[in-house]
Amino acid sequence: MDQTKVQPEGGLNVTLTLRLLMHGKEVGSIIGKSGARINISEGNCPERIVTITGPTDTIFKAFSMIAYKFEEDILSSMSQSSAPSKPPVTLRLVVPASQCGSLIGKGGSRIKDMRESSGAQVQVAGDMLPNSTERAVTVSGAPEACVQCVRQVCVVMLESPPKGATIPYRPKPASAPVIFSGGQAYTIQGQYAFPHPEISKLQQLALQTSFSPVGQSSFSGLESGTSTHELSIPNDVSDTCESLGTPVH
Repeated sequence: MDQTKVQPEGGLNVTLTLRLLMHGKEVGSIIGKSGARINISEGNCPERIVTITGPTDTIFKAFSMIAYKFEEDILSSMSQSSAPSKPPVTLRLVVPASQCGSLIGKGGSRIKDMRESSGAQVQVAGDMLPNSTERAVTVSGAPEACVQCVRQVCVVMLESPPKGATIPYRPKPASAPVIFSGGQAYTIQGQYAFPHPEISKLQQLALQTSFSPVGQSSFSGLESGTSTHELSIPNDVSDTCESLGTPVH
């Protein structure tokens, strides 16, 4: 499909920053070069914040690439299952709560217009995301409809800037299992074990009374303080990440 057909509307040629909420497994869907600057929050979190910054034409191109890749993933998963119907592409924007009233409009008029003109479904969450002053705005439908709807969301955000300070939503890290070997605590992340710096010797002794310690042979080659973990995602290609550490054998 031609993804470059989504062009900015006249007069909408400014630099924007949009935040997108994704599951960790979806992050790899941001591929190719859109011209926008793409940053992905780090950390061992089930959800990641994807920040897309650039002129409006590159913003829409980036969203188009993401939406069409999501649809490819949906079609691929359907070919391996017996699902009766194709689910829609779903994008989750993270928007300051102070702008959500403008997105909804008086009596829901603005959001109704966006649904009718774009063909996408759009919903604004009633509650703010945890420990933030932002809300999730969910856009779902065909890829073209989703991008058209995001375009209209951008117009509203430009017309109604956020009021006051915004506390950004930061996904909470997933808790990693803790195990012990040779008097040292380790957390397990994927296939790697890393020294846990926040558990004291006293805590280790207390935990070891209720958990059987793992034999030293299970962690041959691990040295306390020498393992590192790095996540590197380029701005324009984000399906590449490197993990450096000592594998658990």
